[in-house]
Amino acid sequence: MLSKPFEKPLRVWVGLGFPRQLNTVVDAYQFAIDWCGNSPEQKAAIRACKAALIGDVDAETARGVFAAFARKKDILVEDGAIPPAVGWAQPSHHQ
Repeated sequence: MLSKPFEKPLRVWVGLGFPRQLNTVVDAYQFAIDWCGNSPEQKAAIRACKAALIGDVDAETARGVFAAFARKKDILVEDGAIPPAVGWAQPSHHQ
C-alpha cells in the first residue's frame, strides 16, 4: 500500500479554523477515518481513498471524491477562504 501524492494538495479546516494540508491519499484517508460522523460523503471519501491505495483508481479520483466530502461539510479551504465561524461565535436562533 503506497502513499500516492496529489498533484495539488488539499487543505481543510480543523480545530478553531486552522488549515491542515493533505498531500497524499493516505493523509486524506486518515482524515476521513478520524472525522466524526457517518455521512454518505464521508463513506464515499473513505472508499475512494481505499481504492486509490490498492490501485483501483488514481489519486486524483480519490482527491475529487474527498474534496466533495470536505466541501459538503464546509471544511474545504477554497482559494481566498477565511476560517468558518466557530460555534460559540454564531448567533443563536433558539426560541
